[in-house]
Amino acid sequence: MSYKQLQIIQNFDKMNKEEIEPTSQNIHENIFEEDLSILVEDLVNFYFKEINEGKDKNERKQHILDYINEHNVKLQEISNWLLNNQNDSSSIYLLGYFNFHGIGVDVDKQNAFELYKKAVGMENNAAQFDLANMYMDGVDIDKNHDKSFELSNKLAKNEYPGGINLLGYCYDMGIGTDVNTLKAFELYKKAANLGNSHGINNLGCCYEGGIGTEINKQKAFELYEKVVNLGHKSGMNNLGCCYDNGIGTEVNKQKAFELYQMAANLGNDVAQYNLALMYENGDGITEDLNKAIYWYKKSAKQGYLGAQNKLELLIE
Repeated sequence: MSYKQLQIIQNFDKMNKEEIEPTSQNIHENIFEEDLSILVEDLVNFYFKEINEGKDKNERKQHILDYINEHNVKLQEISNWLLNNQNDSSSIYLLGYFNFHGIGVDVDKQNAFELYKKAVGMENNAAQFDLANMYMDGVDIDKNHDKSFELSNKLAKNEYPGGINLLGYCYDMGIGTDVNTLKAFELYKKAANLGNSHGINNLGCCYEGGIGTEINKQKAFELYEKVVNLGHKSGMNNLGCCYDNGIGTEVNKQKAFELYQMAANLGNDVAQYNLALMYENGDGITEDLNKAIYWYKKSAKQGYLGAQNKLELLIE
């Protein structure tokens, strides 16, 4: 074999090795891409699990951020990856979620709406839940209670506790259907039995107010106690009201104050109002008008009408 032929073979071998064997950089990029794909899927499943447990929307958002941070992924990295990998319902939904909440991108609720719709068309459960709420609340889109009811009903038929509770709310409030408090009560009860904290709290409200069932203040109190242990903000406020007014238990202003304070610190607007009332009137605590105004402002900022009216009277 001539030197020239040998050189050609050697060069050919070298070329094959370079073309066939990936570089360490390519290997790293491929692993990173694969890891992100798995992370996105896990993240959406984790989020939907929290929906079914009845976690508050702000709590769910924080847990999303914590989850990403714990996996040492930068928000910009995952946002860019989502923009370039719209191949499955989880990626489409999560990009919509990021758009809705301004995570790694500017807030764009119209784009979130379009992405949610696309993911719903691919049977994504989390997208169905969030889209149902968008239609219900009319957040940057026209309200469509019929579609909200339809999506809630679909989730409920698949036995998802978050959907069952949401459907109960539709029957309770007449959203996309006639008011039917009996159905609302049964759906809240079913969601509660499946461990959904919103369902437990709503069931307590039914027993307290006689919605779809007979009034049973003792049961209401017990359900509020149960849901407080799950960290439910509205439940904390409701249990505070029980102690404040002797609903299903003896009046205990100190416990009422502590529960209102706990829920107010977590951002519950009604608890903030109730806490302000206690400070304004010195009801079981030392009167403090400055603290009352502080909490009225907190509540009013969230749109609570009672607090807004109070501020008009107190600040002239």
